[in-house]
Amino acid sequence: MLHDGPAPELLTKRSLVTVSHAIERSALATAEDGPLVVIALFQRMPYFLREQARYTRIAAGAAVTVVGLVAPAPPELPPGGYGVALDETEELAREWSVVALTPRFGASLVARDRREVVAAGTLEEGRLFSGRWGFRRDEALHEVIRLRAQLGDRLPPAALTAIDQVLRRVWDLPATPGESRAEAALRLMAERVDRSGPGRVAEEVPAPSPLVDEPTLRRWTGMDGVTAAGTLPVALIGVRVSEPAGTAERFGRRSTAREAQAVIAALTAPLRPLDRAIRLAPDEYLLVLPALTREEALAVAAQVHASVAGLARSYPFVSFAVHTAVTVTDRRPMPVAEVRHAVEWAAREGVPMATVAREAVASAAPR
Repeated sequence: MLHDGPAPELLTKRSLVTVSHAIERSALATAEDGPLVVIALFQRMPYFLREQARYTRIAAGAAVTVVGLVAPAPPELPPGGYGVALDETEELAREWSVVALTPRFGASLVARDRREVVAAGTLEEGRLFSGRWGFRRDEALHEVIRLRAQLGDRLPPAALTAIDQVLRRVWDLPATPGESRAEAALRLMAERVDRSGPGRVAEEVPAPSPLVDEPTLRRWTGMDGVTAAGTLPVALIGVRVSEPAGTAERFGRRSTAREAQAVIAALTAPLRPLDRAIRLAPDEYLLVLPALTREEALAVAAQVHASVAGLARSYPFVSFAVHTAVTVTDRRPMPVAEVRHAVEWAAREGVPMATVAREAVASAAPR
């Protein structure tokens, strides 16, 4: 939980990475102001594994290094490093925190996952957090005290002793003058390095065509990169649009091509700039909509049905049959195959809209 102070800022994942790396680099710098304590919360294992080599180096030079994340077992660290397994239901599981503290120096980033997203190059980059960061020793001191209290019963006595020794040294020394000046310069550099800038959400991204190809969708969703289950909910809507057999022969290929474009326009009409769609087969599509509730996803599916039904005004001699399947998931990789199976079931059984229960996504049991 964020302590009293300035109002939390909106931070994107991209800006958090910039600030986190700056704090970690400061922890690795050679300095005669030790001992050093570093505490970091990574949310999920894939995010830590990407930075594991850096934290191995940090643990080698710090008095104590603590890493917490949601996992069946604590992450492995070298001597001087301590891993903590978090339960996915506790508040700390939604924190992205990095704190470095010595008697003369402090830096902290504390952010809480909002499970929301803004338009960005990828889903990961656009994830939104609420929090604050700074390079002030007393703020870092406060965060170390807070995290020690919340993690203390899961740390061995040696780790607690090392943290307490650093805290006593910090209390004995005044903060370094000029911290606010150094922090102001660091904020300016961070904002210029990262166009999305800490303290504000990502700049407006020109909306691409919502209909993308498979490689583009894989890059955007992070299927080929670092992403983790249990963080951002994503709605998947499978859509099958069928027209009567023999339509192409009766009305001509050119008319069929125009109808296909009209169908795509109808399917993508309800989408937001941050949503994407992919054509999986001549008559099958998948809509990917981040940060929607189940009720909101069902409403979008209903809009799709209405939009496609409206094509009858332009193509009165063609009757389009629409079947959809809806789920909201935080699984990674996303259960695309299960949704396609549910759409197939819906089309076979004549069900206009099927839903896949969250707890039954693995078996794709439509209901």
